[in-house]
Amino acid sequence: MSDQVLPEVGAAISEFVAIVRRLRGPGGCPWDAKQTPETLKTYVLEEAYELVEALEVGNPDKIKEELGDLLLHLVFLSDLFQERGDFDFAQVVAGIAAKMIRRHPHVFAGGQADTYEDLKRLWQQSKIREGKPESPLGKISPALPALVQAQRLGEAAARRGFDWPHIQGSLQKVEEEWQEFRQALAEPSSPAREEELGDLLFSLVNVARFLNIDSEGALRRTVYKFIKRFHVVERTLAKMGKTPETATLEEMDAIWESCKEGREYATADNDQ
Repeated sequence: MSDQVLPEVGAAISEFVAIVRRLRGPGGCPWDAKQTPETLKTYVLEEAYELVEALEVGNPDKIKEELGDLLLHLVFLSDLFQERGDFDFAQVVAGIAAKMIRRHPHVFAGGQADTYEDLKRLWQQSKIREGKPESPLGKISPALPALVQAQRLGEAAARRGFDWPHIQGSLQKVEEEWQEFRQALAEPSSPAREEELGDLLFSLVNVARFLNIDSEGALRRTVYKFIKRFHVVERTLAKMGKTPETATLEEMDAIWESCKEGREYATADNDQ
């Protein structure tokens, strides 16, 4: 980024902070004025996921919009804590700027980092100097989706040598957990079903880690794909004068398979 745009960015941020302050001040918006950090937690998560969805789609206009929505909540929360006398948005920005400089001595302080391992070592050294040494399994937020937590735990355990030497070990573990899950299913009302399903999912995440696949992203894309294909099923049935409730499973499955194979029904997805 050119230094010439920095004053322009600063002016835009200052104006936006002033807008949020006015919305929450006297004569502003009653809804904004009554919000608290507790009431905003859900909205922050929603906006973060909507940004992730926009990134998945890759539409620059949508990404820009969702970045703005998330920025609103960052400024909003900072304003709330400023009212309490804790910190303001300028301190938030200054804090993260200082952290990035500390943690990148190879960029800002003449340090040397020729490999990815060097980068990790410098990062950990900076955290130790800050009094934040990494815990045995890393700092993993419980607010993260379970798939993300599982992948981060696997990565942390692998860094400490607790891992299979090859992907075959993780694949064999999937087979083992699948058989244990099948055994639990064979027992009526077995309380072990949930536990064994969890073990199976965790073992699949480990396979994803070996393949450098983001398990959360992979599942999210499959969810999007399911939604898209089911919409095709609904629209195709509508052209036949039917709904999913009145159609047979065989009819819906035929349309679904046509979507997968890219045959004629798939074009119905473009019908509006």
